[in-house]
This record gives sequence, C-alpha cells and structure tokens, in this order.
Amino acid sequence: MLALSAKGALPRVDYAIFADTGWEPQAVYRHLDRLEREIAAPAGIPILRVSSGNIRKDALDPQHRFASMPLYILNQDGKPGMTRRQCTGEYKIKPLKKKVRELLEYPYPARIPRDVYVEQWVGISTDEFHRAKDADVKYMRNRHPLIDMGWSRADCIRYLTSLGLADTPKSSCLGCPFHGNAQWRSIRDSSPQEWSDVVAFDAAIRNGNARANATGNRLLGEAFLHRSRVPLDQAPIDHVTAAEWAALQQELGDSEADAQDLEDGVIDGCSPWACRGGAEPVQDDFGLAS
Repeated sequence: MLALSAKGALPRVDYAIFADTGWEPQAVYRHLDRLEREIAAPAGIPILRVSSGNIRKDALDPQHRFASMPLYILNQDGKPGMTRRQCTGEYKIKPLKKKVRELLEYPYPARIPRDVYVEQWVGISTDEFHRAKDADVKYMRNRHPLIDMGWSRADCIRYLTSLGLADTPKSSCLGCPFHGNAQWRSIRDSSPQEWSDVVAFDAAIRNGNARANATGNRLLGEAFLHRSRVPLDQAPIDHVTAAEWAALQQELGDSEADAQDLEDGVIDGCSPWACRGGAEPVQDDFGLAS
C-alpha cells in the first residue's frame, strides 16, 4: 500500500506508521530502511516508528509487566494448552493509537471530537476479506484499499516484484509461536545468530514469564514456542510427526487439518487488526481491558 501510494496508484498518505515490537528479524528492519529510502522519502511520505518496548526483554524482566505471547503449554496432566495472546494489542495496537492521538493533537486523556478522525489503511487482500474489520475507536476509521482494488496476494507479489521488492520479508516477532516449520527452518538455516537467540528464549520461558515467576505464580506446566511442545532446538521442523499432526487436528477441532498448516503457520505474520491468532483482545487507550 505504501508503494501504491508513493507511485500515485492510490491517494498520497500523510504518514506510514511501523509498530516495532523490538524483536523483528533483521531482514525486516533492513527492508523497512530500504522502503523509507527508496519508496517513501522520494514521495515525501514520513515513516514513523513507534514502540511499547522490547517484547523479548519484557518477557524475561522480573520487574516488567508482560503482555503474554500465545505460548504452547504442556500441562502437568499432559494435556496441551495455550497462554492468552495479548502481545498484538500491547506492542502493535497500543503504540499506533498513541501516535495517532499525537498526530490529531489530542493525546490521552483528551477527548477527541466526533468529527476528528484518521482514515487508516489495513493491508488485507481479497484472499482474506473476512479478516477485514473496523477499529475499536471512533477516531480511527479502517479502510482496506487492496480489497477495494480487487487485489489478491498474487497481485501484491507481482507488483512488489515489478518494483524490485520480491524479497519482501514477513513482519512478525523473531520468536513468534505462530511461525510454521518453514519459517523456523529459514531462521535456523539463514541466520545462526537469530536461531541461537530464539532457542535461548524458548528455554528461558519454559516456566512462564519472569515477572510471574518472581511473584510466585509459576506456570503449572511448561511453555514452548513450537506447537510440538518440545524444546525448539529439538522440535520436528524438518518433518511432521504423527503425534504433531494429531495434536494439530485436536487443537483446531478439524480432522482434515493437514501438514501444510504446520508448514505455513500464520502466513501474514501478526498485523494490527488482522492477526490470525484468534480474536483480538479488547483494548482501551491505556492498556488491555479485562
């Protein structure tokens, strides 16, 4: 959408905002720098980078409140489970809202008049039109230009390729539990340093996040990044075991779920207002609501 706007195929946007969790792959940061240098800056479109902190550091900091990632849990009775997903709301939506309020010149807790709002573009294509939804505040009105144009994922890839951006990486946390086996292999095989990082993090969260442990709320079970619920450096990312396949079907309640689901994971990464990992958490302007 940024490229379409910069090239005049869509109206010129006032700003592009990137919500940084602090733990994206280095390829994403390099790509963002390139977009800014080659696409946005020549068109006069500022790219604003916002953040609520570093999700990796926060998870391992006993002094920091942690908005939980959707970790895979192996309970004491051997049954599988997952922790609540709060990370998209805390590390993506919250800083975006804060910046939008600043741009509108109504920082929290100022009341925003009904006729003051931004039009926010969300990059959902026709393949997944069912994921298109409204923002949960009146001062942000979502629009879905790719759907309006009738563009599919394939159309987006063709356009990016025509601009020399065929290598556009997926944006998601380096250690996102929604990665499929293909993405885990890519990290392991192409970036040994980042692989060591996620393996170390996987081991560090085995008993839950650091603050919970420090306050005596130790996880009753074990937490893992990979849905096989074994340590990441031992997980079957090169093949799918029968047990893993059966666990997937049980989790999805779908006996037809196949190995491709394990291979692809969350195809689009975790995008604000469009994360595939279940329903978005309800959020107000200063944090997550219960």
